[in-house]
Amino acid sequence: MVLLALSCAAVGIAAVLTLSSYLTGQIDEQLAAAGGRFPASLEHRRRGGPGGSDRYADTRRQAPGTFGARLLHGAVTDAAVVRSGADTHVALSAADRAALAALPDDGKARRLSLSELGDYRAVAVPGDSGDVLVTGLPLARVEAAARRLVIVEAVVFGVALAGAGTAGAVWVRWSLRPLGRVAATAASVTATPLASGAVALPARVPAADTDPRTEVGRVGAALNVMLGHVEDALGRRQRSEERLRRFAADASHELRTPVAAVRGYAELALRQPEPVPAGVRRALERIGAESGRMGAMVDDLLLLARLDEGAPPVREPVDLTLLVLDAVEDARAAGPDHHWRLDLPEEPVTVPGDGPRLHQVLANLLANARAHTPPGTHVTASLRREPGGGARIVVADDGPGVPESVRDVVFERFTRAAPPPQPPQPSPGGTGAAPARPDVDAAGGGAGLGLAIVAAVVAAHDGALTLDSHPGATTFTVTLPAG
Repeated sequence: MVLLALSCAAVGIAAVLTLSSYLTGQIDEQLAAAGGRFPASLEHRRRGGPGGSDRYADTRRQAPGTFGARLLHGAVTDAAVVRSGADTHVALSAADRAALAALPDDGKARRLSLSELGDYRAVAVPGDSGDVLVTGLPLARVEAAARRLVIVEAVVFGVALAGAGTAGAVWVRWSLRPLGRVAATAASVTATPLASGAVALPARVPAADTDPRTEVGRVGAALNVMLGHVEDALGRRQRSEERLRRFAADASHELRTPVAAVRGYAELALRQPEPVPAGVRRALERIGAESGRMGAMVDDLLLLARLDEGAPPVREPVDLTLLVLDAVEDARAAGPDHHWRLDLPEEPVTVPGDGPRLHQVLANLLANARAHTPPGTHVTASLRREPGGGARIVVADDGPGVPESVRDVVFERFTRAAPPPQPPQPSPGGTGAAPARPDVDAAGGGAGLGLAIVAAVVAAHDGALTLDSHPGATTFTVTLPAG
């Protein structure tokens, strides 16, 4: 449309200029044919012709509006204009007289503007008496014709542009309908969650819009091929995840018995009345401790595998106030070198959910705060009721914060952070300081499963889990719905 409008404007300007030039050329020819006859006759009228008539000036074959002037020594001696076959005296201003005096007497037509008469095309030629004779024809007709042509062009080109725009819009919309269907297919695919779980992509571009002879058809065919590849890749991923979850669940289930047996035999050996060498006793104690740690890890893996299967949790009323109170009491007993605080509402807060699993969420968050902050850290557990009936649990501490390198993956499995700074311990020899033992994730036995379990349990309850951490302030927020 812009190009068409520019073309119409170019054609219109060229037409107006051509018409004006043509009509001006005709006026120049008339001026050449008229010569200086009319302005020369003005001298006789000034002297007084036979009978003193004002019609003595020669106006024969002079078009109405013809202007004539006579100049002598650069001064205008007389000027008149033809009106209805007679000449009429014209009063000239000082600017008009100066413009007339400036005309070269070379017989070439030039534009002349007179204050009372308007624009003229004038020719100045030398007279027989040493004077200069100026003849002019009005440009009013030329300008009127140009204005009329501009109006006609504006109407015609306007109608043409409107028609072309309407027809072009309809044609473009009609021709782009296949592309619209391709876009609709792509939009339906973008609305499909692809992050996890079984994914099917039934949306395909219709066969009518996959014609390889057109650009849109090639785009539609390529989109169908790409969707097929994506669906195949997602299917392979889902089958791999299912096999991995099944393996983790089966392996965890099968490992529980031998791990329990190892721990039981170690405890049984330690209870024997016969004397046991100190080295053997130490080894048995370590076997019991490590088998207990491995048993906790196996239980966590089994829990995660069951949560990954998508089984809905138990939905029973859970008193979160009592749950938070018990979890903080347990944490205070496990970490007496930390400062534990409670911030509970006056009224009990109850939500539907799985009580043991929600208790595990709080226990893991508090254990994580204990394991990854130095002694003396203040840890606060607060509970609030949400406006919609849900609940918000916040566990905050003023420790060193979660390292920036693991913030984005802190809820993923087997994520481990650097140990917190520990006060120096005296070495057995009494000199220097012995390095402290790196703390481990108490919730996950050092395997980095504690926060992963928290995220999985909260997601199973359709809740939300967020982390806001910087040096001196770390906040875990758990939001649980009302139902």
